[in-house]
Amino acid sequence: MTAALPTDDALVIAGKSYRSRLLTGTGKFRDLDETRRATEAAGAQIVTVAIRRTNIGQTPGEPNLLDVLPPDRYTILPNTAGCYTAEDAVRTCRLARELLDGHNLTKLEVLGDQKTLFPDVVQTLKAAEQLVADGFEVMVYTSDDPILARRLEDIGCVAVMPLAAPIGSGLGIQNRYNLIEIVENAKVPIIVDAGVGTASDAAIAMELGCHGVLMNTAIAGAQDPVRMARAMKLAVEAGRHAFLAGRIPRKRYASASSPVDGLVG
Repeated sequence: MTAALPTDDALVIAGKSYRSRLLTGTGKFRDLDETRRATEAAGAQIVTVAIRRTNIGQTPGEPNLLDVLPPDRYTILPNTAGCYTAEDAVRTCRLARELLDGHNLTKLEVLGDQKTLFPDVVQTLKAAEQLVADGFEVMVYTSDDPILARRLEDIGCVAVMPLAAPIGSGLGIQNRYNLIEIVENAKVPIIVDAGVGTASDAAIAMELGCHGVLMNTAIAGAQDPVRMARAMKLAVEAGRHAFLAGRIPRKRYASASSPVDGLVG
């Protein structure tokens, strides 16, 4: 059993509250059944879907992700993975909204190149402005630049999602001081997106004060995705507990766990 987080400690995105702070992807699994089982093990309530790669109804007659992850149980977060221009990203979001009956919540990502999958920040800003103006509730993948994060928040994005390391790299949290700077100055949720490789990485992100973690490869690429999904769930919960509890200060010298003052003799 795990200790429950405070009932008022919800992740709030676009006015909706979520118990889980672990968001999961739906790609790279062996099949839809493994996708379902891993998602359930993760306890995720928000699942992101690559509209250009996943069938959610645009290809009749083929397996439909929504059959195993129904929208009445999960918040479906369509994303623009594979888009390299603002125009393509905006077009993809509009397609997703049509497929999902007017669903406005979307994850924006505009990539700069196929090797690193780093975001093209110029195109990201351009797309974010257009989507917000068009009524979308935008969760945006971006670099770990605190100035850029603030700019995206000012545009009206409902969550900012900085990378911790390159997408799919599994390198872990490589930029903790940038993330702290972003978190401390944000008025919207900051969700680490990309770079997590194992449970300790997720815990570190949460201990830094991030409001959530989104991952796909770290779970789907594990030898046992369902078990890893469970591990990630526990790590996110543990990291959040630790952040709320407040860690002890770091010191350069020892501090006895048992006081010595007042000992007899």
